[in-house]
Amino acid sequence: MRISFIPLFLLLLPLLEIAGFVVVGREIGALATVGLVILSSVAGSLLLRHQGFGVMARVRTEMDAGRDPSRQLAHGAMIVLAAILLIIPGFITDIFAILLLLPPVRDFAWRQLKNRIVMATSFSSGFSARRRDTVIDLDDSDYSRDDYPNRPDHNSPWRRLKND
Repeated sequence: MRISFIPLFLLLLPLLEIAGFVVVGREIGALATVGLVILSSVAGSLLLRHQGFGVMARVRTEMDAGRDPSRQLAHGAMIVLAAILLIIPGFITDIFAILLLLPPVRDFAWRQLKNRIVMATSFSSGFSARRRDTVIDLDDSDYSRDDYPNRPDHNSPWRRLKND
């Protein structure tokens, strides 16, 4: 049986953050500790606002060039997560946030995660319109609503497509 440590970590995180406040407050003082928490929250808010638009621009650039935007999306998601972690009061979440802001850490995380992510579409051919192989060309004499007002025509080319 596989045990997940994430719920345990989420239960212990508030206790660890309180311990972090006590340790930092003992070293630099209570007022400076509160100031650091407020400063990290403001920095996280500014980062979240600025990076949200930047991520979308980078993804759009990748898509316009016909390349796979998944790396840019992952990096953007990690930067947004880092900003949210900065907004949450506490020093342990701030340490994780600062680590996520480092590009080598994001690259490492992306290498670990990209094999677990399934892409629903292919970006190799670009974003051109999808071509259809079957074309049905009808003349005016091939179709008329008056011919079959209440019953379908079983010889219709539209019916044959369903059965092929």
